[in-house]
Amino acid sequence: MKISVIGCGNMASAIIGGILAAGFANAEDITASDKYEAAREKAGKAFGIKTTGDNKECVRGAELVLFAIKPNVFPEAGAELADVITDGQLVLSIMAGKTIATLEAVLGADKKIVRAMPNTPALVGEGITGYCPNRNVADEELAVCADLISSFSEAEQVPESLMGVVTSVSGSSPAYVYMFIEAMADAAVADGMPRAQAYHFAAQTVLGSAKMVLETGKHPGELKDMVCSPGGTTIEGVVTLEQMGFRSAVIEAVRACTEKALNM
Repeated sequence: MKISVIGCGNMASAIIGGILAAGFANAEDITASDKYEAAREKAGKAFGIKTTGDNKECVRGAELVLFAIKPNVFPEAGAELADVITDGQLVLSIMAGKTIATLEAVLGADKKIVRAMPNTPALVGEGITGYCPNRNVADEELAVCADLISSFSEAEQVPESLMGVVTSVSGSSPAYVYMFIEAMADAAVADGMPRAQAYHFAAQTVLGSAKMVLETGKHPGELKDMVCSPGGTTIEGVVTLEQMGFRSAVIEAVRACTEKALNM
């Protein structure tokens, strides 16, 4: 499959790397464009793909066009490509906050568009991506997009009404998890543990805890209770977190993110 990638940033690199590793496409079948020469050179050297500073050149002849640029850049870049992208090409967008209606308004209502929201853990092969198509995308074409997404991330189709929630609960939430890891490590350092060791202990614990949720199928509350012995150290920490509004702070942060995503 001939693939055009508009943008050579971190997420674009994660996707290209996944596509190549999974054998979904070969390096010679991928062309990426970016206005920054340094970004183009980095992608070209890392993956052996063709790169260009010309978006129109990048798109011509592609079967699938991936928009991996910042949302604020899309109005200009999309308008430039509206007459170049054909109704026979698949368009996959990973731009936060850009609805299908917005994409259609710029690119044309006749275009085949799939909207997706990945997250940065895709960089290490542990991402999850929600996606949804417009009415022009046939089932077999959506299956192609799902296979492409699955090359770098878990893939789940969701209604577009939930894409704002996908943005907040997975797209943006790695930042909250990193803050949690950093805070735990800071506490460990304050109590005498070396910094590098503290990050290792905290990060590995978050990784293992997440795997417990995914692999045991147990409710997170049940897994929490398994750690909390009566009168023990863990329940003391849980009580402190509750007193400090830990869960309500997380809930409010995620909901604020959803609201922002719906109004971008």
